[in-house]
Amino acid sequence: MTSGLFARDRHGDADAEPGLVDFAVNVRSGPPRFVADALAARIGDLAAYPSPRDEQRAVETVAAAHGRRPDEVLLLAGAAEGFELLPRLAPRLAALIQPSFTEPELALRAAGIPITDVILPPPWELDATSVPDEADLVVLGNPTNPTSVLHPRTEIEGLRRPGRIVVVDEAFADVTTDPPSGRHEPCSIAAEASDDVIVIRSVTKTFGLAGLRAGYLLAHPDVIGRLTVGRRPWPLGTLALTAVAQCVGPVGQDYARTVAHRIAEDRAAMVAMLETAGIEVCAPPRASFVLIRVPDALALKDRLRHNGFAIRSAANFVGLDDEYVRLAVRDPATTRTLVDTITALREEMAACRQPSPR
Repeated sequence: MTSGLFARDRHGDADAEPGLVDFAVNVRSGPPRFVADALAARIGDLAAYPSPRDEQRAVETVAAAHGRRPDEVLLLAGAAEGFELLPRLAPRLAALIQPSFTEPELALRAAGIPITDVILPPPWELDATSVPDEADLVVLGNPTNPTSVLHPRTEIEGLRRPGRIVVVDEAFADVTTDPPSGRHEPCSIAAEASDDVIVIRSVTKTFGLAGLRAGYLLAHPDVIGRLTVGRRPWPLGTLALTAVAQCVGPVGQDYARTVAHRIAEDRAAMVAMLETAGIEVCAPPRASFVLIRVPDALALKDRLRHNGFAIRSAANFVGLDDEYVRLAVRDPATTRTLVDTITALREEMAACRQPSPR
């Protein structure tokens, strides 16, 4: 069955069945020791409600990491909660830069917000002039899921207009580097305070904490005030608050830099293997995933599943189709097993398509 692959609310975790080698989910395999130890140390505190002290510590840690004021920080129960809050801004027209993560569309449509899809052509480089002037909310990913494209800061700045709010999903920014200089997060705008830009960040992907749901957004205090009207009390639990403080603090940032450089090396090896095997890499990848295009991708995905591999079809992303596949970056040895299996399966599939001799 493939019909579910086209549903907007389908994510890679639906493919990562137990026992399969996971190339479908863009999350590290588990939290580093210093995070796991910090979380374990708080288990005894779970009988109490999350404390203002823990919340303040997490907020101040995020503010310090990005050079922002504490009142410009809003902690989130996962980055996806940030998209759920956007309808409270009551935009007249939301422009979604596509293809991109599907949750903003789901949240805005559920609230009845009019949406226009700004579909970028391959290789999906941002063109600020393609956004309608009347759009007073613009949402984009940087780097973008699933294309792995990283947009220059100058292009993002070009989206700003009087009366418009720009939302930048930087969930994977902490795994990006600048190849020539090695600079970490070269295109992040998280440190740039403005009254018309919202930056949404996650701490769960790089730190292997997807099951915990923790993130934050950075915005002007007036915008945060609009986003939080009627928000429930205790939106983050004690463990999530602890995770934010650990992951965004100095030790966590050092860890993220190390992971980002390792991913860059593993990604370069993955791209080389794919291209050598004649598999199309659709755009120069800059995040922890690579978008490829293969004929009969859904059939290949099913065969890979029966051979022990999980991959993520990109069929449900606006602007893509069922020939696109997103692969999470893994270590070279694991990637080699996938590429070799894809090569063998493609040969089998080609043989099956050949007419039988009479």
